[in-house]
Amino acid sequence: MISLYIEKDRLVLKASEGDLAPRHESQLALWKFYFDPVSDNFLSPIGVTAELTIKVIKYLTRCERQYELSPSIKELVVQRAHADEELIESKAKGREFKEGSIDRAHVKSFSSFLDTHVSRKLKEHQYKAALHLLAVRNGANFSVPGSGKTTVVLSAFHYLRKTNEVDALFVVGPPACFGPWRMEYEAVLGKHPSYQILAGGDIEERRCKYLVNKETVSDLYLTTFQTLQRDCEHVRILFQHQGIRFFFVIDEAHYIKQVEGAWATAAITVAHHATRRCILSGTPFPRSYVDAFSLFDALWPDSPPISEQQKQKIAYLTQQKNHAEAREVLDEVIAPLFYRVRKEDLNLAAQQFHSPMQIPMHKHEKLVYDAIVNKIVEVSQSDYSRDVDLVVRLRRGRIMRLRQCLSYTALLGTAIEEYDEDLLEGDLSLADVIRRYDEIETPAKLEVLLELVQGLCNKGEKVVVWSNFVCTLELIQESIHQLGIGVRLIYGKTPVEDANLSDEITREGIIRDFVRTDSGVDVLVANPAACAESISLHKACSNAIYYDLSYNGAQYLQSLDRIHRVGGSEEKEAHYHFLQYANTLDQDILENLREKAERMSQIIDQDYPIYTADMFAVGEEVEAYERLFGNK
Repeated sequence: MISLYIEKDRLVLKASEGDLAPRHESQLALWKFYFDPVSDNFLSPIGVTAELTIKVIKYLTRCERQYELSPSIKELVVQRAHADEELIESKAKGREFKEGSIDRAHVKSFSSFLDTHVSRKLKEHQYKAALHLLAVRNGANFSVPGSGKTTVVLSAFHYLRKTNEVDALFVVGPPACFGPWRMEYEAVLGKHPSYQILAGGDIEERRCKYLVNKETVSDLYLTTFQTLQRDCEHVRILFQHQGIRFFFVIDEAHYIKQVEGAWATAAITVAHHATRRCILSGTPFPRSYVDAFSLFDALWPDSPPISEQQKQKIAYLTQQKNHAEAREVLDEVIAPLFYRVRKEDLNLAAQQFHSPMQIPMHKHEKLVYDAIVNKIVEVSQSDYSRDVDLVVRLRRGRIMRLRQCLSYTALLGTAIEEYDEDLLEGDLSLADVIRRYDEIETPAKLEVLLELVQGLCNKGEKVVVWSNFVCTLELIQESIHQLGIGVRLIYGKTPVEDANLSDEITREGIIRDFVRTDSGVDVLVANPAACAESISLHKACSNAIYYDLSYNGAQYLQSLDRIHRVGGSEEKEAHYHFLQYANTLDQDILENLREKAERMSQIIDQDYPIYTADMFAVGEEVEAYERLFGNK
C-alpha cells in the first residue's frame, strides 16, 4: 500500500517493495521527485501544490495502484475541488457578462450603492469594469493607462466592505503608486483612509505594523514588491491568522511577469490567503503571452486558470513565433476573467503632437558632437576583431555618449557603467571644452526651452519638462528658477531592491504641489523613469516638453499618458513639444519611438496586446548603433 502525506512542505510518497514498477519511478522523476535513501521515501521538491498532488493521485489511480491519503492530503484535495468549482463559476459569470447577460438585481444593488456611498461618479466604462470585477470575484483589469483602474477597484472594494465580505485593502506595487492610491481613496470614497505604508524605514518597526486584529486594522495597506518579498511570511500570517479578510491588489502587475521570479513567488504565496484578489496593468504582456502565467497564478493561486499543459503549449507556440495560436489557447482560459477598456472607449480630447523644433547647435557643442561621431565611425572599423560581448558594451556606450551630447555637453565628463572608451583621446582642446563647458556657452536647446516655458507660463499654463539625465534635469530646474518661475524637480529610476521610500514620499509631495492651482509651482522637471508610471498630472497640466529622449519606448508611451487621462482630458487637448538638434541622433530616436507608438496603436485596442517596447529592454542602443553606423 502506497502512502501519500505532507512533511516539511514536501509531498512524500511512501511505498513498500513491489508497489512501484520502474516506469512509475520514472514518471515520478519527471515530476522532480527524488528517492531519499535515509527515509526510504520518494520526496517532491519543497512547496506542495494541489496541482502536483492531484496529478500524482490521478496517475496512481490510472495505474491501478493501491494508496491511502493522509488527512492533510484529503483536505488539500477538497480545497482544490472547491477552488476549481469557484473558478468554473466565475468564468461562467465573466463569459455571460461579456456576452451582455448581466444580473439585473446585482446591477441595481451596486448602482444604488454608488449613488449613496461613492463620492466620484464613475464613467460608464469604469462602472462596467467594476461590475465585471464583482461578478468574477478575482479579476484582472488590463485597461489602457489613464482609464481609471484605481477608481474601479476602490468602488468594488467599498461595496464588498459594506456587504461584509472584506475588511481591508492591501496593495502591492511600485513605490510611485502609494500617493495615487491614498489620494484616489479620498477622492473616490469621500473620506481620508487610515493607512499603513509597509516599506522602507526600520525593519522591526515596520514588522510591528503587521500585528493587528479586526478592531485595529487600517483601511489601506501599501507595500512594494521588494518588501513583499522580504516580509512574505509576515504578510502571509497577517492574511491567514488575524481573522482579517483582505482584498489583495497587485498594481502594475507586469512587474511579476517572470515565472518563478522572487517577486512573483512572494505575490502568489500571500495571494493564497487573501479573500479577494485583483491584478492591474495597462501593459500586461510586455514581451509575450508567457508573461500571463505568473499574473493569473497570483489571481487564482488555488486553481490556476492556465494549466501546466497549456503553459507548455503557449510557451512552445511563442518560441515558434506562432502568436495567433498562442493567443487562442490563452483566450480560451483567461478571457472571462479580465476586463479591458480600450483607448477609443475613453472619449478623450485629441493629443496634439507639435512638429519637432529643429535647433542649430552652438559652436562648441557642435564641435564636440561632430568629433565624437567621426571617432565612432573610425573605431567601428575594428569592432569585427573584438569579443562580441565587448562590442555590445562599446556600442551601447557610444550611443549613450551621443545622447549625452544632445542633452548637455558637460555630461561627457561623467562615467558610464561598463564603458571606459575615450572617444576624444588625445584631443586636449575638446576635453577642456567639456570640462569648462558651463563657462563657455549655454546649450542652444536650453535657450529655446526657456523661451517656450516662459511663453506657456505667461498664458497661465503648467508645464512638465522631460529629460533622461540627472545633471540636465538640475540644469533645467536652476535655469527656470532664475526666470522667477516656480519649478520642482523629480528624478529616480524603476523600482529596484534598494529603492528609497523617503524619496517616494518626497516625490508625492512635489506632485501634490504641482497639481494644486494655488501652489505657485508651474513647472515640473522630471525623467520618465521616475514619473512615467502611476502618476497623474492631467488635471492641472496639458503641456509636455521633451528636452531629450531615450530609445525606451515603454517609458515614452507611459509619459505621454501622464497629461492625457480620464477625469480632465475629455475636453482639454494635450500638447507635446519636442526639442531637437538639427541633423543629429535626435531625429533617429524620435522616429524610432514614433514607429513603436504606431505599432502599439495598432495592437493597443486588442484584448491581447504584446508590447514589444518592453520597459525592461536593454538592447535598443545597440540596434540604433547598427542602424546608424552599420554592423561592421
